[in-house]
Order: sequence, then C-alpha cells, then structure tokens
Amino acid sequence: MNAKNYADFFETLNEDISIVEYKKYFGEETLFKDPFHEVKGVENIYNIFMKMYKNLDNPKFKIEEIVENDTTSYIKWIFYFSFKGKKKRQKFSGVSRVCFNDKKMVISHEDFWDAAENIYEKIPLLKYFIKLVKIKIKN
Repeated sequence: MNAKNYADFFETLNEDISIVEYKKYFGEETLFKDPFHEVKGVENIYNIFMKMYKNLDNPKFKIEEIVENDTTSYIKWIFYFSFKGKKKRQKFSGVSRVCFNDKKMVISHEDFWDAAENIYEKIPLLKYFIKLVKIKIKN
C-alpha cells in the first residue's frame, strides 16, 4: 500500500465499509488523532468513522494533493458534509500526516484542520464568543 491507495480508501469511504476493510490499512498499534479524538487501534478508528456517519449526513472526502516519501505522506483534502437535519452543505479543508511502517501499514494518522473556524463558529452562541476572542487577540 502507498499514500495513493490510502487516499483512495478515504475518497470511497462510506458507512457500509466493514471493519475488515479498515484492517487492510490500520492495525492494533495505529495511532489516529484529529482535533476531537486521539485513539489507538483499528476498532477505535473504525468507531470514530461510524459515529461520523451517525452524526452527519453524506460526509465525503475529496483528495486534493499527496506529497510523500518512503515512510511519511501528507494528504490535503476537502471534507464535505451536512449536519443531521440540515440541508445546507458544509465543507472545510485539512491535511493529514500519515506514517507507514515497512509493511506499508499505517502506524499513525494525524489530521490538521481548524475546529474553531470549521465547526465551533457554526454554532451561534459559540460563534459570538469566538469572534470576541479574535477581536481581543487582533487588537
């Protein structure tokens, strides 16, 4: 497996993919981190994505760019989704740093994206407080 195969997995990811498919990429020692989670192991990673499908409508990743060397890849992506019960389609971009072992299995996957701008600021009460903080920092 290489970064392209892994990126293809994310572009075709859906709620019907079983944990068996996840095990082609992740092992029991794989670390996964994003702004909301930090877990270890394929079952925990699988559960994160199953919760995503439970809480969001039609979440999809579109891969924009892949930069890789022998063991580390950076994958730039756009994430599309709708909040449950809402029709408005949302999107934001991020980058994943993915490290592979000598067997080409993922040993770590760390996502970098702005949770404040892309999630918290979409919640009316939080949006107000985040704007206040931004104004204080700016001035």
